[in-house]
Amino acid sequence: MYIAQAYKVMHEWWRYLLGIIIAVIGVFIFSLPHLAAIFVKKMEANVDLARLDDTNYLLSLFDANTNLVFILLPFAGGLIFLLLAVKFLHAQTITSLTTARKKIDWKRIWFAFFFWGILSSGMVLLDYFLSPDSYLNNFELNRFLILAVIAIILIPFQTSFEEYLFRGYLMQGLGVIAKNKWVPLILTSVIFGMLHIANPEVEKLGYSIMVYYIGTGLFLGIITLMDEGMELALGFHAANNLFTALLVTANWTAFQTHSIFKDVAEPELGFLDLILPVFIIFPILILIFSRLYKWTNWKEKLFGKVIEPPKENYKILD
Repeated sequence: MYIAQAYKVMHEWWRYLLGIIIAVIGVFIFSLPHLAAIFVKKMEANVDLARLDDTNYLLSLFDANTNLVFILLPFAGGLIFLLLAVKFLHAQTITSLTTARKKIDWKRIWFAFFFWGILSSGMVLLDYFLSPDSYLNNFELNRFLILAVIAIILIPFQTSFEEYLFRGYLMQGLGVIAKNKWVPLILTSVIFGMLHIANPEVEKLGYSIMVYYIGTGLFLGIITLMDEGMELALGFHAANNLFTALLVTANWTAFQTHSIFKDVAEPELGFLDLILPVFIIFPILILIFSRLYKWTNWKEKLFGKVIEPPKENYKILD
């Protein structure tokens, strides 16, 4: 069992609390370049200190590509420090944090990445052709190429940090503490969703969008537990953020990039906008994955107990 991997390493509750603190320290350290850049701007020009908590104002201080680097760097720091905590605080390998398989299944990661990348891009392009007045051509070759390099390098750090923190570290840690699977599944999904509450999308569309964020966390948690590993979640999340950053941007989204298109329609969140991804698309994806990877024993894998392995199996996983 994926969660039970944690029993084979040092898994006292305080280690997970300390590990989260270490990851937060990594996020802070890698946020320092942004703070330093703001300080330099303050020295060069008249920066309104009273507006430094205004996301749109901060974004206006730098070019979109520079802003993207500043946004993504803290996630890279968080991932690096989290994996260091896993190695030295828990004596756990990245493989056993990632999957219950003997090796990380890169075919699963790439399948989920390209499958969702192509599908989600297709839906964006379909919407563009159906509602061309809602989009502007935002393509500038030089800026787009720089964006592509930044996004391809740094977005996987961002998405991997979120996955390793929620579907890996906390899923396993909460699982061995609660000794069941439904508690970590629900808690990690809710916490994952609530951490997006500061996103500009929430301010623009309202708190009902939290249904989407929490629903996404639940979807990623389900495929992790059913597949006994994070590979599908890693691929899906990376594709979701990378293809979106390259394809379309808007003035009210967390990622404001030099993408191909710019959504200029008045943002609104209708009932169907929540129902379609969370209650239709995600279940269809779960069904596709389940058929492809022959998932069985759903009740046990999602709601069963986390059973401690026999003592003779307590060794660091390769």
